[in-house]
Amino acid sequence: MAGVREDLEAFAAELFDGFFRADQRRWGQAYVRGLLLEGRRKSVEPMAARLGEDGNRQALAHFITSSPWDPAHVRARLAWRMQDAIGAEALIVDDTGFLKDGDASACVSRQYTGTAGKVTKCQVGVSLHLARDHASAAVNWRLILPASWDPASPEADPDKVARRSRCGIPDQVGHVEKWQLALDMIDETRSWGIDIPLVVADAGYGDAAAFRHGLEERNLPYAVGISSRHTAHPADARPVQPAYAGTGRPPRMQYPEPAQTMKDLIIAAGRTAARPVSWREGSRPGKGQSGFKRMYSRFVALRIRPAGRGIRKTSDTPELAERWLLAEWPASESEPVQFWLSNLPSGMPLATLVRLAKLRWRIEHDYREMKQALGLAHFEGRTWGGWHHHVTLVSAAHAFCTLQRLAHRPKDTAPA
Repeated sequence: MAGVREDLEAFAAELFDGFFRADQRRWGQAYVRGLLLEGRRKSVEPMAARLGEDGNRQALAHFITSSPWDPAHVRARLAWRMQDAIGAEALIVDDTGFLKDGDASACVSRQYTGTAGKVTKCQVGVSLHLARDHASAAVNWRLILPASWDPASPEADPDKVARRSRCGIPDQVGHVEKWQLALDMIDETRSWGIDIPLVVADAGYGDAAAFRHGLEERNLPYAVGISSRHTAHPADARPVQPAYAGTGRPPRMQYPEPAQTMKDLIIAAGRTAARPVSWREGSRPGKGQSGFKRMYSRFVALRIRPAGRGIRKTSDTPELAERWLLAEWPASESEPVQFWLSNLPSGMPLATLVRLAKLRWRIEHDYREMKQALGLAHFEGRTWGGWHHHVTLVSAAHAFCTLQRLAHRPKDTAPA
């Protein structure tokens, strides 16, 4: 136990080295330790009760809610440490809900969250996670400001706009779509010197053509979920020049056949095109069984040319860009059940493509651990700055747990 305490002190000293004031460094370490201690509730008052000589409730509350430290500095140091420790293969983008009963907290609104699976009163935060199969860490966050909180929006709610000042929301913060927040966070994370070998996201981001185009403008590879309704042409389709009557502007080259939905393209390839892939080891099987359960399914991978609204050509040629369409089609299902779009190289092996697209499971693991064990959703303050401080320090506590697991992980095993 003494060794873990010493590890935590060294970790916190590295993380909070940029704080000029000794009291900020002290309460930063104390807050992270409070998150790590056993206890059902991880808000300030119960944590203070468990922290012994560091259990100054007023000092902890001031540090997390009012103290003027920049969470981006802590996140940058956290990203530097975890990039080396994890050897990240991807940066995963996702969002999670923080359910609320009252209306006073910053950015609370009735909005959809996958946390509840419905529209409900909540805050929604977007997060970025460095990840590979055996480890991951949240390194950046944004709180979504709903349109009802934005005075410049036609959907502005006067009561919520009036609460902005009490919640400490900066005047320049307005409503931004979550995919744009993700791009802004990616830019910030790269500005810290963090290498991003691949971006992984679900269809909540992948369905936005502007998000995918933003990644391509940044020369970033991606493997993102996508809805089956999106359209594309087969890779071997070629645009042709329509007949020209000789008057007016010549018509643009166009594809002779209409684009098909992603689902129809996979179904046209047929069940025989599906190949079995085992992409990682899952949880341990039932009692009396050894080893780990293998994650297994069947997949179809096609080269296609995405079409539809919002698609932009990446060169001066009339051809649409060629991409991977990946679909999971279990043997027990009559149709494919999940789809991904990727700009990874055309020679990518199917097993690698599947493993990288499926890497998003790590973010669900992170959210579960941060919410159930580390108090991610327990912040009771109402301010914009307090929320960002809290989620940053929860990420630090989660990263410390990850480092401890990596330090004691057997070299010859790869448990999920």
